[in-house]
Amino acid sequence: MSRFPEGFLVGAATAAHQVEGNNVNSDYWAMEQMQYTSFTEPSLAAVDHYHRYEEDISMLAAAGLNSYRFSIEWARIEPREGEFDEREVEHYRKVLECCHAHKVEPVVTLLHFTSPKWVIEKGGWEEPQTITYFARYCRYVTQQLGSLMHYVCTINEANMGLQIAAISARFQVQMMAKMKQAQQANASEEAAKSTEGSVQVGLNMQKMMANMEKQKAENLEVFGTETPQVFVSARTPEGDILAMKAHQAAKKAIKEVNPKLQVGLSLSLHDIQAKPGGEEVAAKEWEEEFLHYVPYIKDDDFFGLQNYTRSVYDENGICATPEGAELTQMDYEIYPQALAACIRKAYALLQLPIMVTENGIAVSDDEKRVRFIDEATKGVCDCIAEGIPVTGYLYWSLMDNFEWQKGYSMTFGLIEVDRTTMTRSAKPSLAYLGGL
Repeated sequence: MSRFPEGFLVGAATAAHQVEGNNVNSDYWAMEQMQYTSFTEPSLAAVDHYHRYEEDISMLAAAGLNSYRFSIEWARIEPREGEFDEREVEHYRKVLECCHAHKVEPVVTLLHFTSPKWVIEKGGWEEPQTITYFARYCRYVTQQLGSLMHYVCTINEANMGLQIAAISARFQVQMMAKMKQAQQANASEEAAKSTEGSVQVGLNMQKMMANMEKQKAENLEVFGTETPQVFVSARTPEGDILAMKAHQAAKKAIKEVNPKLQVGLSLSLHDIQAKPGGEEVAAKEWEEEFLHYVPYIKDDDFFGLQNYTRSVYDENGICATPEGAELTQMDYEIYPQALAACIRKAYALLQLPIMVTENGIAVSDDEKRVRFIDEATKGVCDCIAEGIPVTGYLYWSLMDNFEWQKGYSMTFGLIEVDRTTMTRSAKPSLAYLGGL
């Protein structure tokens, strides 16, 4: 008997740049190829999902999953300003048709961090004109493919830029503090370790900071500016709201083409907890991470909630991970209870259907992944029993893939990929999730 109610979406997620390979017209591809890159390694062919999507979707469906969240890559659809590539549209048409052929509900993300390089050259995600560019692209995709879609997530983790701005500042403070403690030799390494685990994306803080000055000259050559504003650049308050306005403009464009589409966005949320004395600090963090976005998304059709762990605060700010706590490869605390807590807190303020668009752990021991999924999904069921309209649980990720600046070392996947042969091997967690 299924753990979830009838019609509930149980699936897994990917992002185009992380799995497809050879995304050569994107900002990330350009950054990965730079001499003073912050990336551990380039994405290159990734896990060749672009050519092997049929095999991957078939494995997902055969395991019993009924939904697949993936992203359409803007840099493929519009590689140069105003030039739309019909061949790439047909590629994504085939991906959508493959989902339907396997009775898998597609959940389509239109921007999952990466942008066309030309968008960044024109000012990127601090430039108001980007709102117009993004809405035009979303309208075009909906005109071409909207009849094959039902759920559309305009922007993945629209709050990520603000989170990165916060941890960049925290990294610098912690590094200075450690240097004052006469630990100069490993100050930046220790600071990087303590900050990278507090943001839900693969960052390489130590390399990023060390290369900052050298990167400026190279950025000028590659992007025409010393400080390219990619989607996950440390965001200004103005850029933060620009992303919300881009979402609203995209939703308007999508609805004008196809009013029946269910449109939302996703945010990266932590289960923010306060120790005695830390209540005010924790409240401020929740305001920045979630509350101030509510006016911009309250009229959406659904909310995409993405959670991986908790953050604990005292009067001095974020606390170190509890001693003895089990960590993932990303240096997050393994804390599956965080998901249900985030669902409850978000729904209390945003009375919308909630879809868990990402939740998962990077570990080499798949038994830990199974236990994590078991605990997290029990929490989802508790929320449903309380009357919260949770409509789906999409695990991150369907397969091991390119975890941004950290490269291929983080193993989140339900499927293992040998990148020499591109052979896929299902982990026991795939069948476990499919059996729920």
